[in-house]
Amino acid sequence: MLELAIHQGVATLSLDRPELGNAFNAELIAELRAQLTVLATEPAVRVLVLAGQGKHFCTGADLNWMKVQKDASEAENHADALQLAGLLQDLNDFPKPTIARVQGAAFGGALGLICCCDMAVAVDNARFCLSEVKLGLSPATISPYVLAAMGARQARRYFLTAELIDAPTAQALQLVHEVVPAEQLDEQVLRWCQALLANGPQALAATKTLIAGQSSPVNDQLKEQTSALIARLRVSAEGQEGLSAFLQKRAPTYAQEAAHD
Repeated sequence: MLELAIHQGVATLSLDRPELGNAFNAELIAELRAQLTVLATEPAVRVLVLAGQGKHFCTGADLNWMKVQKDASEAENHADALQLAGLLQDLNDFPKPTIARVQGAAFGGALGLICCCDMAVAVDNARFCLSEVKLGLSPATISPYVLAAMGARQARRYFLTAELIDAPTAQALQLVHEVVPAEQLDEQVLRWCQALLANGPQALAATKTLIAGQSSPVNDQLKEQTSALIARLRVSAEGQEGLSAFLQKRAPTYAQEAAHD
């Protein structure tokens, strides 16, 4: 599910489920956490690039995993959400510089991964979406990181409308730092890697700690709060209907056509 390559101080960790759009499931989350734990203390690694194999960076949650979540109890959903919350914090607190390399779709939880990275570059035709409310859910677990990137004012729009976000808009919202043509994606990643490798490793780690210390920390209470919220919504009547509709490829009963004059 993951592919790891280490070359000249740069670890490229790629989601490797291209046939499924690199969608999340419990196993992928566990593998990511395990790899981040190892790479955090690997002396040969000075920069981490998070990427996705194939057409998409990450299309969100795996359909089979969503089926399991739909049928699970609230307590099981809570425990499941805490694992994703743990992954996001692991990536956010990773002691070395991190780069998100984004192509294709980046939906749902993928926005959490991107916003937890120190810098992000996307191809100019990439698409982003905070789609959770369409399923009767909420972007709860990823919200601390996405809010830190785009701010509460923009979140009021994009969390609530679940509208598609194009790459230039994602850059304007500070979800990504750079937007480039596809043929320049790796060139931009390399440019950042070269800049980072020219800097002191201890200074970079200390500077990341400095930045984190001057922003609102993600603590156990916040992870508990956001995980409990998504668990409660998944087992609610509306969440069950939203997930069922998505899995059955139909409109949920709560969706209404906009009125037109």
